[in-house]
Formats: sequence, C-alpha cells, structure tokens
Amino acid sequence: MASGDKNSYFEKRKINCIERAEGIIDELPSFCREFFIGIENNTSALTRLNYAVDLRIFFDFITKVIIKDKLISELRLSDLERISATDIERYLSYLNSYTHNDKTLSCNDRAKQRKLASIRAIYKYFFNKDKIVANTAAKVQSPKIYDKEIIRLEVNEVVSMINTVENGNGLSERQKAYHENTKIRDVAIVTLFLGTGIRISELVGLNVEDVFMDSNSFVVTRKGGNRTILYFNEEVEIALNNWFEYRSKIKDLPKEERALFVSLRNRRISVRNVQILVEKYAKIVTPLKKITPHKLRSTFGTNLYQETNDIYVVADFLGHSDINTTKKHYAAMSDDIRRNAIKRVKLKED
Repeated sequence: MASGDKNSYFEKRKINCIERAEGIIDELPSFCREFFIGIENNTSALTRLNYAVDLRIFFDFITKVIIKDKLISELRLSDLERISATDIERYLSYLNSYTHNDKTLSCNDRAKQRKLASIRAIYKYFFNKDKIVANTAAKVQSPKIYDKEIIRLEVNEVVSMINTVENGNGLSERQKAYHENTKIRDVAIVTLFLGTGIRISELVGLNVEDVFMDSNSFVVTRKGGNRTILYFNEEVEIALNNWFEYRSKIKDLPKEERALFVSLRNRRISVRNVQILVEKYAKIVTPLKKITPHKLRSTFGTNLYQETNDIYVVADFLGHSDINTTKKHYAAMSDDIRRNAIKRVKLKED
C-alpha cells in the first residue's frame, strides 16, 4: 500500500474520521474548534473523532443538568470554569445509564476512563494556553480498572483451532458449504493472527504488495500511521502461499483490488467479517472461552514471551508504545510459571 495513495484503505478511513468529526464539532461550543485545531498535529484522526463524540455527550449533560440556561452552541469558554470537579464526577455517574439519540446507553469503567480523558484533554489545552484559571478536570480521579485474566488459547487449543479451520469439523451443513470457498483464506487469516500477533485493523488493511515471501516479512501500518516490518515463520509462509495461489485463481476478482484478503464478494474483507469467522471456529474449539481476534493476538504475545523471556521484544513485535500494556502478557503467564515451578520442589529425595 503506497503511503501517498489517496484511495488506500487507511486514507479512506482517515478521511471518514475527519469528516465525521467535523460534523460533530459543528454541534459543539465554538471554542472547541480552537481545541481541535490545536491538537491536530499531535493526534490521529480517530482520536479526534473519539474526543468529539465524548465532548458532545459531556456538553449535552452540562446543558441538561449543570448550566440549564444555555444550549450547547451557546456555551462559552468561561463556562468551563463554572463546572466543578463534583459536576464532572456527577457526569461519570450519569454515564452508568444515559440517553443519546433516543437510545439508552451505559458505560463501563474503561469507557468512563476514556470519556474523562477527553474532558481532561480540553481542560489541559486551555489551561496551558492561560485561557482558563483552573484545570478542574485534573482534580477528578479516573475510574479504577481492575485487571482481568487475559483469555487466550492454550497450546493444544491453538492446534485444534487451526485444524478446525482447515477441515471444518463441527460446522453446520450450511457453514460447510461456505467453508469450501473460504477455508484457505480463513487458515491464512487465523495463522497470521497466531503467528505474528497482527492487529485486526492491520490485517484488514494489508495489500498484496505489502507481503514479501522471499524474506518472510510484511509491512503493516501501525496506530498513528507508522509503517513497520514484521516477520513470520514457515507455518505462516505455507498458509500465505496457499492463499496467494488460491487468490490468483479467483474468478471475477478485479485486477485493481489490491487487498490481500477479500470477501466472497471479491472486495476487501471487513473487520466485522474477520471477527465473525474467528468466533465461529473458536466456539467449536473452546465454547467456554470468548475468543476474538484480539485474544489470538494475546495468545501470540504470551507464546512469544515464553520463548524469548524478553518483554521488550514482545512490546516491539506487538507495536505497544507503553511497556505496561505488554506486561499484561507477562501477568497472564504467571500462573503457568508458578504451576511449572512448583513441580520442581521436592520434599523427599527420589
């Protein structure tokens, strides 16, 4: 995928985010536009879209509950100073169950954390510009997120997962009919997840020319737009070669379609379709675990750490900018380490 290709998947997604954000910013208080212009060079289009969505919900609450004498569009920068830390805490509580566009929604603690981050960002921006006298949002504690056990496939489940994708055992008769036309593609997708830890957005965005079979490597576009080279092993190589051969023989596949993975409609496969196919096979292999593409990524992360014992290698391969994110993979292995270590403790000599 050429970085300057305006018709590329990532460029289209970026443009879509910008256009959606612009529509929402028009609904926000006028001072918000200065904020979005100010952060443009340091944030992604998706981040700005998320900020816009979050701030619209926040200011909707403010005009309904705190500053009732104004509409959202009538709010001024000075009104930020009328909002107290307690008001923001009330807003976080409001997110437990709120109405937006005639829909009743709710946020878990992680979603609240993100929405608070959006409020903090705008307060920090104007506080640093000396346009407000207090950074009120900084006084509000972020909801505590309790670490959950990372769900991943065990070694035997990885083998079963790949075998199930290959042979289709456990699928319904209707699913088997589709499976005949998708199994080679699906094996390549699942193997790529398990063998490289690629993100689902990165996988969907891959083009044919991004893969270099002579060096067992491919180029992905990471978060923020950075291009990174990843490498794969012989098992992934075989799965990809099989897919390349099959792909070259697909009838009616347009020559201009450069997507590596395509749907049965011969278009770039969507994120949702990839999620569905992974969950379909995983339910057969391990019905008690909710396995998603991200869980396959976690499986790769823990396996890589087990082989290398180097958390920084895992962080680099997974594209984590924060090493603390990677430590979750280490934490997920602690039970395995303790279980294997205790077997070496002997109370009596043999």
